[in-house]
Amino acid sequence: MSTPGTIWGVGLGPGDPELLSVKADRLLRGARHVAFFRKAGRQGQARRIVEGMLRDDVTEIAMEYPVTTEIPLTDPRYNEMLSAFYQTCTDRLCALSNAGEDVVIVCEGDPFFYGSFMHLHSRLRDDCPVQVVPAITGMSAAWTATDAPITWGDDVLSTLMGTLPEDTLVEHMARADALVIMKIGRNIDKIRRALRRAGRYDAAWLVEYASMPNETVQRLSEAEDKITPYFSIIIVHGQGRRP
Repeated sequence: MSTPGTIWGVGLGPGDPELLSVKADRLLRGARHVAFFRKAGRQGQARRIVEGMLRDDVTEIAMEYPVTTEIPLTDPRYNEMLSAFYQTCTDRLCALSNAGEDVVIVCEGDPFFYGSFMHLHSRLRDDCPVQVVPAITGMSAAWTATDAPITWGDDVLSTLMGTLPEDTLVEHMARADALVIMKIGRNIDKIRRALRRAGRYDAAWLVEYASMPNETVQRLSEAEDKITPYFSIIIVHGQGRRP
């Protein structure tokens, strides 16, 4: 019986291939099997980042979401469809591991930070050897793009999802010293209202495609009519104590 192969969850960082860790780069370039998530009909952001880095004989495993924004998160079908999808992916990966094959699953940002890989990890870890390679998060690239520190001294940083109810957003925005707001997209109007209610709107920055060639950075107040892409993050810097 062959020794089971390892399933690697490899963080790619925020988008710039030069921000990959040395370990991630080594694993990618040597991988016989590389898996990645994508929306049907798209290349997938993770796959785009590793373009030109994979060996010629690599087997690519595209894991295509059955649903993204087509139905509401609150619809019971949403969880049912995604759960079945993750289980199907898990079964395929386990079969490769049981055959002695290593698989590298490439993940945008850090694998354990709001990523899809987490849903595979929880299903795989009891049946297959699984290793995780951490990475620079997208939010780190976003606040770096503003050319200002995100926190000072004892500042408290809150990372908020734009999918949260407006009142919940306001509560956290008012309480924290520094803010990172993700999953913006169609939630942008709600986020703007919440920032205004919390008195943080004028201090907010909008960063799109952080660390990528098409990166943009501007005050949120100067982007009133802008349609925000998926890879957008709002930053509000802390102003805590300093020497």
